[in-house]
Amino acid sequence: MAENLIIEASLSKKDKYEQLYPQLKALLSGETDFIANLANLAAALRQAFGYFWVGFYLDKEGELVLGPFQGPIACTRIAIGKGVCGTSYKKMETIVVEDVNAFPGHIACSADSKSEIVVPFRFSKGKSGVLDIDSDQLADFDQVDKIYLEKIVKLLK
Repeated sequence: MAENLIIEASLSKKDKYEQLYPQLKALLSGETDFIANLANLAAALRQAFGYFWVGFYLDKEGELVLGPFQGPIACTRIAIGKGVCGTSYKKMETIVVEDVNAFPGHIACSADSKSEIVVPFRFSKGKSGVLDIDSDQLADFDQVDKIYLEKIVKLLK
C-alpha cells in the first residue's frame, strides 16, 4: 500500500503541523513495529518541512545509539548528558537551540547544522531516546515546533 503525505507548501508552520498530525496518526496507528514507525516518522517530518536532518537516537544500555533517520550520515553514539541530544535525554525535556555553535558541548556531527531541536521520550524498555531535528538555518525552531513535535512523539507509544 502506498503512503502519501498531503501538505500544502503555502501554509504557516503551525498549519502544516495541523495538516500533518492526523496523517501521521493514521500512518503509525496501523503499524506495531517501533522501528518501522520511527523510520516513517523521520521521513514524514523531513518531507513536510525540508529539514537538513531528522532522526532518532535510542537508549541502548545507557548510551544513545543512532536509529532510523533521514539526511546525511550522522554520529553513531552519543553519551547521555553530552551534546544537545544527551542533555535533552538526561533532563527529559525538549531543547531548542537557535545556534548550535553557542550550545556548550555541542557535538558537531555535521558542520552544516546551524540550529536544532531535540525531543526526548521514555515509554518503556526499548522505547526510549530522542527525536533530533537539525536545520541548516539559524533559529529555525520555536515554540510551535516544540508543542507539535512533543505531541507527535507521543504517537509512538
